[in-house]
This record gives sequence, C-alpha cells and structure tokens, in this order.
Amino acid sequence: MEKGVDNPVPFDTPIIVAVREDQPWQNIGELIEYAQEHPGEIKFGHSGVGLAVHVTGEMFAREAGISIAQVPFRGDSEGIAALLGGHIQLLFGTAGIKEHIKNGKVRVLAVASERRSTIPELKDVPTLKEQGVNVTFSIWQGIAAPKMLPTDVKLRLAETFKKIVNDPDFKKLVEEMGMSVDYMGPQEFSEKWVTECAKLDKILKESGIAEQIAAQKK
Repeated sequence: MEKGVDNPVPFDTPIIVAVREDQPWQNIGELIEYAQEHPGEIKFGHSGVGLAVHVTGEMFAREAGISIAQVPFRGDSEGIAALLGGHIQLLFGTAGIKEHIKNGKVRVLAVASERRSTIPELKDVPTLKEQGVNVTFSIWQGIAAPKMLPTDVKLRLAETFKKIVNDPDFKKLVEEMGMSVDYMGPQEFSEKWVTECAKLDKILKESGIAEQIAAQKK
C-alpha cells in the first residue's frame, strides 16, 4: 500500500477479450488453436502501452503459448473502431464496448477477472481461468484517505462506504457504468493493494513491457 493513505472499497472494471462477430472463434480454445497454427497473424489491440489491457494481452499470450502482435491505440474508442473495421482481430478492452455487444457486432470470448462479471452484458461470459488460461487481471480502484486519520473517523467512513456499496441501487448504477463493486475494509484492501502491485511489477519486468514504456518516453 502506498505510504500515507488508507484504502477501502475497490471498484472493479473487468477486462474483456473480444472479437468481431463474423470471426470464426466461439471460445478461447478455438482462438488459441488458430493462433498456434498461424503464429504472428493475429493482431490484438489495446488502449495504450503499459496499461492494464496491454498487460493482460501479453499475459494471455505468454500463458497460452502463442505469438500475437500487439497494436496500441490512444484510448478504447480507437481500438474498438479498429476491431469493427477489421484492422485487428482481437481486442483487450473494457465494458465500454457493451453497446456493440448488444447490437451483435462484437463477441466477447472471455473476461480476465477472477470470477464472472455481474454486468448484464457479460454475466454469461466465462473467465479465462474457466477456459484453461491461468490469467486474472482487472482495473481496480479504491477510495483513499490520509494515513493519520483518527481511528474512529476511519471506522465511521468505512462503515458508511459499506452501506453505500451494498445498496442494490448503487450496485446497479455502477454496473451500468461498466464496473462492479464489492466492499473491502481498510485492512483487506491494503493487502490487495500490496499483492497486486507486486504482481504487476513482476509482470512488467518479465514481459518486456517496462522496456516498451521506457522506450516510449524517450
């Protein structure tokens, strides 16, 4: 956990693996099989070098043992446009693509979360782990407060956030925004913060993404 803050309540945005509806792959297994037979042919898009969607794509390729070329874009909208236009075959993105899921232009093959999403458009989509690829990653956020906040104030805030998060109307609103939310108290989320940051640091170094980020800054 970053020194100086306490962090309760994670907001979680699932990362999805999507293809255009007219692609032949109905699941992750079929995609992997094709990629193994056609190394380097599949291009996967994402919204920026070093972002969570890029990291997830690289993790997926390594875990599945396939070679797919990454194509960075400036935000989700560019990546979605490239997918719909057939310029890339695969997109690692977020639920911002859900309107295209609704109109049938996009098929989501998997979510990279630990468990299936509660977002209506994604609730029937299996996770990568369910399909035999041991990759879990999502975009999570928390609420921070000063480290030296008095204990009684911190506890009151944590309890208030717990009531808000568990309110059905609030959860529905969050899901409509393409996120899910599950309450975690300060201690539980602090542990998540430390674990996830260590995991990300390891992935960035091992995948070569850290070098890509450095090169982009030059």
